[in-house]
Amino acid sequence: MKSVSELTDFYYKELYPSLSGLEETRKKIVSRLKLYGGMGIVAFGIAAAWAVKTFGLLHPLTFAVAVGFVAVGGMIYRAMTHGYAKDFKERIITPLIHAIDPHLLYNPHFMVSRHLFERSNLFKHSIDRYQGNDYVKGSIDGVPLEFSDIHAEYQTRDSKGRTQWHTLFRGLFLVAEFNKHFQSKTIILPDHAEKTFGTLIGGWLQSKNFSRDDLIRLDDPEFEKHFVVYGNDPIEARYILTHSMMKRILAFQQKLSAPLFLSFAHHHIHVAIATGKDLFEPAVFTSLLDYAQAMQYVHTLRNTIGLVEELKLNEKLWSKT
Repeated sequence: MKSVSELTDFYYKELYPSLSGLEETRKKIVSRLKLYGGMGIVAFGIAAAWAVKTFGLLHPLTFAVAVGFVAVGGMIYRAMTHGYAKDFKERIITPLIHAIDPHLLYNPHFMVSRHLFERSNLFKHSIDRYQGNDYVKGSIDGVPLEFSDIHAEYQTRDSKGRTQWHTLFRGLFLVAEFNKHFQSKTIILPDHAEKTFGTLIGGWLQSKNFSRDDLIRLDDPEFEKHFVVYGNDPIEARYILTHSMMKRILAFQQKLSAPLFLSFAHHHIHVAIATGKDLFEPAVFTSLLDYAQAMQYVHTLRNTIGLVEELKLNEKLWSKT
């Protein structure tokens, strides 16, 4: 697999010429957004003043006017940036993925299936809305994998029957074949409890997580500072989470600026990185010619696909029997 430096060279030698045309498109979009945004603010101010005067500040119809303006603004933004995003993915993201490995398949409109997401057992809440994009599938060093951006949400209703949507997960979700057959489920989650309440109280709260299998204690203090592990077979969990594997997971987490979730289930490893955004959408309010912006795309793709190397998933440490 190509290194980050090799991909950076490819980006600037092969793809940079395409950026100048896209950059001009981006500038035009920003100009139009500023124009329509200013007009929208004025229109919103007039509508909001009318709604408050007619219905009152806290009336549901006043709230509906505000929500309506936000929704219309979102639709206008998506309509204005759709063609630009499509061109960017065709001219930049697609060749960048193929530079990493020419056999990788990329579909900007598809996603990892909801079945695989739920199968991971990483998020226990029911899902009411599931969507995603930027799907990549293939094999790296003999390891089959697939990943995409995912946005999973659930719905609640307040005391007045109003619908509210809540994000369960938004970020990058990856599934890869693991190099050993196993029957158990091992779930690795960010250790928010111990970070917030300390080892004693945090550990007690972890053990009382009735939505999970048994809490599994490991003999790696540094790993347990960052993660909490649940599973239905402590022996097999420790067999999977060797000292070297835990060190690799910690090293991978240190490369990220977002929470990391992992599970070993159904002979696969599932990885969720809660970035809170779509990772392969083009910049709109930042120049595409900016070096840091370019490196974000390179590093995101290289680190995601490089997970196979990072966790040594291509090493046949155990026989798959």
